[in-house]
Amino acid sequence: MVQQSLIYSFVACGTVILVEFTDFKGYFSSVAAQCLEKLPSSNNKFTYNDDGHTFNYLVENVFTYCVVAVDSAGREIPMAFLERVKEDFNKRYGGGKAATAQANSLNKEFGSKLKEHMQYCMDHPDEISNLAKVKAQVSEVKSAMMENIEKILSRGEICDMLVDKTENLGSEAQVFYIQGTRMRRKMWFKNMKTKLIIVAIIIALILIIILSVCGGFNCGN
Repeated sequence: MVQQSLIYSFVACGTVILVEFTDFKGYFSSVAAQCLEKLPSSNNKFTYNDDGHTFNYLVENVFTYCVVAVDSAGREIPMAFLERVKEDFNKRYGGGKAATAQANSLNKEFGSKLKEHMQYCMDHPDEISNLAKVKAQVSEVKSAMMENIEKILSRGEICDMLVDKTENLGSEAQVFYIQGTRMRRKMWFKNMKTKLIIVAIIIALILIIILSVCGGFNCGN
């Protein structure tokens, strides 16, 4: 078990902190707020190190999710925590309420949820690690499959270009045009068949990865 590896967390809209939670006293809350004002606006994940602590941020749309952790916690647990908080926060406030909320106005509603997610991630480090491995492997498989799909589609575009050029040749090239049209249809059906096969393979690989890494479908909530 990782003891007290996560020590402070907040959710902000822009630079306004809507909800925060900690069981500790220290400078880290002010440093986290200062870093918030300097974060790039692009959706991404950021980590800063300072005096034995990491300040981890997940930026998506107008919201920023932050957790301060001790160095020994690594990066997997803090980032897994931020993903859990983001998912929970979006479910509760996806309708737009949070976008107009005042500073710290959600402490009563969501502060306890920050505490719950922090405790869960600290109590289940092995599960968090397994989930991170699953996501990494699934991402790798998807990237490889998408690259193959793009190659297949590019071949279809080449075929379309050839047909378009044939169309511009005039009536004397009607035979080639008909052949090109048939070829284009054949390639379209072939591409669709390939896509379906690739989707089936991705689903099968995801199931295999989950079963092998997590020992079944018990990777957590």
